[in-house]
Amino acid sequence: MLLVSACLLGLHTCYDGGTRCRREILGLFREGKAIPVCPEQLGGLPTPRPPAEIQGGTGHDVLAGRARVETIAGDDVTAQFIRGAEETLYLAQQLKIRAAILKARSPSCGNREIYDGSHRGILRPGAGVAAALLSQHGIAVYSEEEFTAELLEELLHREKGG
Repeated sequence: MLLVSACLLGLHTCYDGGTRCRREILGLFREGKAIPVCPEQLGGLPTPRPPAEIQGGTGHDVLAGRARVETIAGDDVTAQFIRGAEETLYLAQQLKIRAAILKARSPSCGNREIYDGSHRGILRPGAGVAAALLSQHGIAVYSEEEFTAELLEELLHREKGG
């Protein structure tokens, strides 16, 4: 079983109320191999919601109290992002999930790069809040851009204890 960003499975959970459905990942859900999750909704944020970015660091910095998450209007939504990350981790731990496929560049789900906090579309290296927390607890996090048939085979083989 894999944890997967709900927007990648066709659910309208993105900040703009849209979806980022990826047909090949949706197949995992149809086969009973994926659990949808939206950390921002689990943290109590509505959909749609104003776009948010991490200010002053990465998801690891947010979790350590060194950075915050702000909407484009300047509202602090750090608490909701942390709560959503914690709820996501709880689900993963309860279901003994060891890997996740999350939305690239999201302030919650991004695993390799996120927006820099300027709300101008500039990227920086780093993970989102939920991706950082999952990683800190030994859960491998991949983006939909890294998803391949080979990766899926490796992850499913690993889940079976192989």
